[in-house]
Amino acid sequence: MALLPGSIASGFAYRKELATVRPMLTLLFGPSLVGGILGALLVTRFPEHVFATLVPWLLLLAAALMMVQKPIAKWIGAHPHAEPKPSTRAAVVGFQFLVAVYGGYFGAGIGILMLSSLAFMGIADIHEMNALKTVLASLINGISAVVFMFDGAVVWHLAAVMVVSAIIGGYVGARVARKLSQSVVRSIVIAIGLGVAAYSFYKNLTTHS
Repeated sequence: MALLPGSIASGFAYRKELATVRPMLTLLFGPSLVGGILGALLVTRFPEHVFATLVPWLLLLAAALMMVQKPIAKWIGAHPHAEPKPSTRAAVVGFQFLVAVYGGYFGAGIGILMLSSLAFMGIADIHEMNALKTVLASLINGISAVVFMFDGAVVWHLAAVMVVSAIIGGYVGARVARKLSQSVVRSIVIAIGLGVAAYSFYKNLTTHS
């Protein structure tokens, strides 16, 4: 619930870049919506540690994909500004559904996971990828929030405090990112992914020790 306003604020800051990625947004809307609902419903079925254990590995994989995107894209025939192959499109749609399920259930690092796959859809500009990622994250967080509200799982007095920081951080972060070069933004994303993965590995080790 606290993440949703921040995602919307980021999307507003990226509204200019969104105009060029609307077809991809339409394509990935469905799997994001369905996956988010399923993930939120799974919260009542499985303990948190099941997905928490996967977090560092998912983030490590996403950061690694970000580092080797260009050679992989060349190998599978995905070119900037070019229409992706049907097989590539299907793989990204399937991956987005899995990210949405994970996002609805646990959520840590879904932005980095999405960025690791969007480059294979012919989106060359990291800022456009960020814009698309932000709106998809808003969708996943939004539908999950609806499920949690109906389930009575939202602690409103804590969420209200976090919402203010999320809105400010989401908007300012997007505005700053738009002023940076693509290589700098990509490097920051990779560094954050590796850093959070390392912290998650450490947290899991200390929890189970």
